[in-house]
Amino acid sequence: MVINTATYAPSAAASDARRDDEGDAGEPRLRIVMVVKGLLGQSGCTRMVQGGYNAVLHPDDSLERHFEDTVKGGGYLNNQELAWTLVSDAPARIVELENRIGCLFDRNADGTIHQKPFAGQSFDRTVHKGDLTGIEIMSNLRDYILESGIAYLEECRGLDLLLDGSRSAGALLLDNRRGRFVAVRAPAVLVATGAGATMYRISSPSLEKAADGMAMALRAGAEFIDMEMMQFHPTGLLVGSSTATGGLLEEGLRGAGARLYNGLGERYMEKYEPVKLERATRDVISRSSFLEIMAGRGTPGGGVLLDATHLGEEFLLANFRGMVERCRDYGFDLVRSRVEVSPSAHYHMGGIRIGVDGRTNLEGVFAAGEDAGGVHGANRLGGNGVADSIVFGARAGDVMAQYAPAAPARPLRAAAVAERCRRWAGGLERSGGENPFALRRALEDLMWEKVGVVRNGADLARALPEIRSLAERAAGADGSGGVVYNAKWNEAINLVNLTTVAELVAESALCRVESRGAHYRTDYPAPDPAWLKNIVIAPRGGALEVSLSPVEFSRLSPPELRPRVS
Repeated sequence: MVINTATYAPSAAASDARRDDEGDAGEPRLRIVMVVKGLLGQSGCTRMVQGGYNAVLHPDDSLERHFEDTVKGGGYLNNQELAWTLVSDAPARIVELENRIGCLFDRNADGTIHQKPFAGQSFDRTVHKGDLTGIEIMSNLRDYILESGIAYLEECRGLDLLLDGSRSAGALLLDNRRGRFVAVRAPAVLVATGAGATMYRISSPSLEKAADGMAMALRAGAEFIDMEMMQFHPTGLLVGSSTATGGLLEEGLRGAGARLYNGLGERYMEKYEPVKLERATRDVISRSSFLEIMAGRGTPGGGVLLDATHLGEEFLLANFRGMVERCRDYGFDLVRSRVEVSPSAHYHMGGIRIGVDGRTNLEGVFAAGEDAGGVHGANRLGGNGVADSIVFGARAGDVMAQYAPAAPARPLRAAAVAERCRRWAGGLERSGGENPFALRRALEDLMWEKVGVVRNGADLARALPEIRSLAERAAGADGSGGVVYNAKWNEAINLVNLTTVAELVAESALCRVESRGAHYRTDYPAPDPAWLKNIVIAPRGGALEVSLSPVEFSRLSPPELRPRVS
């Protein structure tokens, strides 16, 4: 919700701009701006979604079943009120996507929405558009935004949240297209930039996704929860040194019957999960694959093999054409041969601590999607991620629309904003600093090897000072060059944010002395009921304060805590 924007060149203030946008009939006029790091409808990760959106639509399914699947899949670490909000709001938002936004999802013969099987679910409830669901959603959302006349800034990234005390005053942005800083005065700001899985060597998200929102929120004083819980998708493509490595072959393939084999030709999930096999949850399969690779039973390329050949060409082209074509683009034949895959850093279950309407501990600052934590607990079910973004984005937006008109405008302190601009612009003058791209690779290797799929206390303890050292080096990295589309400067900023958040991941992982969901430690390989607690991290006095918060089982208790019936 924008009251006023002021633009700053890297050296001085430039001009002011205003915009009003009409709300629906009867609503107050709202001044809204969307800040997009790339191009509207093209950037971020929702467009890359192949799988779908989980929602209870079939009369034989129920909200209770979806909720139980979500909480069981999350190792009972979920905030259960957030999880219930997710499952209860998701059906109405699917209707809204079709009837208001213009999406059209796949249909059954009787005209009802088709829902396919995904791992960890007791009912087929994943709504989809072939295996290109994200394109369907984002293309229609983009058209809707353009038709609505909402203001947006493309190729513009967030740098800092601006506060007046502990209340939102706005945000400081970097407009890469025009080479200037933009200070936005706003009593309500929604942080929804995605997280930072790209801090790992093999990852699935777009590289522009660099934990910007999380880092901004931490610098402003936000509380974080479950930051040790980084999900690794089991089937990321291995394409050598190409940036395509880590791109996903989605969950629906395994739901349809695709199988996993190690380098010896053994179907290893028969050993780790003999009942669910390849339809086990992501954390179980990724860990199993990684353990096979660590034991020397991987492929020459350091992965395992996904086999969908028995499903047949007709079925694969009808249901997974996008994946068949993607594999062909990189020289693989998904129809006729096994494809080499690896666990790929994919999604951060942890994030900014929120309530059911997206509120954070900072007045006027809201968070949604992957920037927010607590919904998914220790592991996210495939199909719940898109639903999360849409459900909580909508909830936060509804509350912000009521909050912003009544909230007093907070001043932007010109001197403080100018100082922040000078600090960020410092990278332009550091031609003698280290190469930020090389430092990024060092961070990716460190996180993969010591804070990855399989962890232990010794590695985590060694990783923390190394991350802090990389953070110091990132602050002095070379960002020299022009102010418009300066890739080196932007990578230096990415690195500052990624190292900021990487420290939270390692700190939380060292603190949790058990294994649960996506967090697996060889020195504590079993779940411990005493650790049914959330790890909360908040900045206090220049340091990170770590505390434990017992999970509230407001709707469903884990089996070990239920009374026994004799």
